[in-house]
Amino acid sequence: MTTEQYHGRLRRLGVRRLSAVFTAGVIAVAAVLVAPQPATADTPWLAVSDDRYASFTVPASYVQEQLGTVSQVVIEGNFGPSASWAEFGLTRRGDAWSGVLGALEPGLYHYQLTADDTKTIKDPTNSTSVASHPLWSTFLVPGDSARWLVDAPAGTGGAVETLTYRARDEQRSALVWTPPGYAAKGPKRYPALFLQSGDGTAATDWLDLGRTKQILDNLSAAGAMQPMVVVIANGSDDRELTALRKAVADRYRVLRDPAHQAIAGVADGAARAVRAAFAKPGQFGYVGWFSGDSAPAVDRKDAKAINRDVKLLRLYTGNVTDPAHNATYRLTKALDRAGVRFEFDGVNPDGGGNWTTWQENLVDFVPRLFRHVSDHGPSPGHQRLKGEFAPPPAGTTPTPFVTEDGFVTFETTTDFTTAQHVTVWANIAPGGSWLRVPLTRDGDRWRATIGPLKPWFYYYRLIVDRVPFKDVSNPTKVTTEPMWSTFLIPGPEARLLTDVPAGQGGKVEAMTYSSTVAGQDRTALVWTPPGYDPGRAQPYPVLYLQHGSGQNYTDWVEMGRAKQILDHQFLDGDLTPMVVVMGNGNSSNFNRELLENIVPTARSRYHISSDPSQQALAGLSMGGGQALGVLKAYPGEFGYVAAFSAGFGSGTGVDVAAINNGTKMLRLYVGDQTDFVYPSFMASLTTLDNLGIRYEFDGVTPGPHGWDVWQKNLIDLAPRLFKR
Repeated sequence: MTTEQYHGRLRRLGVRRLSAVFTAGVIAVAAVLVAPQPATADTPWLAVSDDRYASFTVPASYVQEQLGTVSQVVIEGNFGPSASWAEFGLTRRGDAWSGVLGALEPGLYHYQLTADDTKTIKDPTNSTSVASHPLWSTFLVPGDSARWLVDAPAGTGGAVETLTYRARDEQRSALVWTPPGYAAKGPKRYPALFLQSGDGTAATDWLDLGRTKQILDNLSAAGAMQPMVVVIANGSDDRELTALRKAVADRYRVLRDPAHQAIAGVADGAARAVRAAFAKPGQFGYVGWFSGDSAPAVDRKDAKAINRDVKLLRLYTGNVTDPAHNATYRLTKALDRAGVRFEFDGVNPDGGGNWTTWQENLVDFVPRLFRHVSDHGPSPGHQRLKGEFAPPPAGTTPTPFVTEDGFVTFETTTDFTTAQHVTVWANIAPGGSWLRVPLTRDGDRWRATIGPLKPWFYYYRLIVDRVPFKDVSNPTKVTTEPMWSTFLIPGPEARLLTDVPAGQGGKVEAMTYSSTVAGQDRTALVWTPPGYDPGRAQPYPVLYLQHGSGQNYTDWVEMGRAKQILDHQFLDGDLTPMVVVMGNGNSSNFNRELLENIVPTARSRYHISSDPSQQALAGLSMGGGQALGVLKAYPGEFGYVAAFSAGFGSGTGVDVAAINNGTKMLRLYVGDQTDFVYPSFMASLTTLDNLGIRYEFDGVTPGPHGWDVWQKNLIDLAPRLFKR
């Protein structure tokens, strides 16, 4: 069974080289959610658990009051791969829209609520704000990799104030952080760092989204940075920058020589910072490029002066989803040709062009300023910049286009030129949960590149103005979900889901049988192992493997990758040679359908055992409930029973002794908190314990009520069968 929920995956913030100097005293995680505002809601919309699951519960009455009647509600935020913007869908349950997202990587998240693609409101129960985006709220998921983002203990941090100045006969303002212990009067003067915002960002974003104050406070408390004054301004040209520097020098006790002046920026603010440093090399001794969007010109004749006066030029970029990726590559080549010395932090493999990435850049850059640093290499885990990234020209390849390192480009046909909002809905969030990723218009098509995705099996569909469509450029199909398409990201983790070499795997064939319950012919799929011998002396053990609600006998092959899993496990020597029967469980009386129709037909067509110790029954969701129902009604009929994401139910009338004596293994599986059966499943374990039924619980499988979880469950279960 599947649901229309889709959840989000986030990337990790971590700068391991500084962990040794970060002391426990700096970590003081404050709650970011505040008491609800009675005028708008009774309880907070968002709660984040200690294990990093974000639960959203939005009153339907409030949504209707603010936006009218709506058909769809999503939480939009930086939940996508590489911290990209994505939509997390909520489900209407009674009087609330709700959903669980996670487990989230530690870090800062921002979000807003959007209904029917265009109607947006702020979470009124979250007092955090983003000045440049009034409808956004933020929340911090604590953890070691986000340790630089937490509030420093009260009284230990620096101060932030607003500096007003004039430039081009207009009043301007900048934000200024002064370090702990800074005094307006006295003999000591400080170095200065100027941080530039870029197009689409504001100076206030450095605080609201970049957590710059927290980063500086924590680095300072850890002794990981030189005391300095940090000036945060909106993007400015040379004249405005000159005016700003003068205003800072007049107001603050800063050192004015180039060796004690630094500049950095994000996006086009990074490009302006580098241009300013190159135009007059005597201005800044330290320069940082955080995802600069255009490579400034650099001439060989200027290299001598730049190398003499610029002590550090350090470049940062995200992966191919970062718009600055190609510009950074072009800049590195231009600097090499001109003979300008620079350092490159390497490609952040999990970072896009956003504040999550730029937070890391700032944490790496600031400790390098105004002092000797011995480490000039890339951050741990960062990669070589191989070249520019360009997906195939529009319309030249089936979609999605998948790179060897897990980046996926989706593209529509030209059928949606008049569309207003196009997304890809896919299982790309943690554990296989679902997110919608917005596509952008590219001529007469819509496109987006996302990633990196972990090696695994993915399925998706297009959502165009809230209407689902199949990607007709993808030839894959799912019988029970005609709108879905699939693709595989290869890699060691996904090996069991890939096709084995031709001729080496087992066979899957259709088995038609007459259903006395349905009153018609029905079909099952049957996997036989490599070398299956219908004439061998010993009958084969048999596993009856059931699907969930809304599915049928085709799903374990088309979505569960059962053939690939079984083929690999057999060839690896992990699997007892067996026959696997995948029947149609859509029945008004599954017990009869199984025992009167599916089992007898399978026994008549295949050389399989009728010995209970050589028979297994398993299923997912509805199919898991059916398997447990057979166990209750016919204890001992199947020696091995397993349920994926299904609870045991009532214990009334259960013959405990017959189950325990007749069952060699009862093994249970469930997804995490994003699996909606999780609460009832956990409650059913208490029922089993109270009854005294022996069972095995594999522990929570990270992920939702979806195929990523059930594939992993089959991978765990199959090698355990018929070995006791």
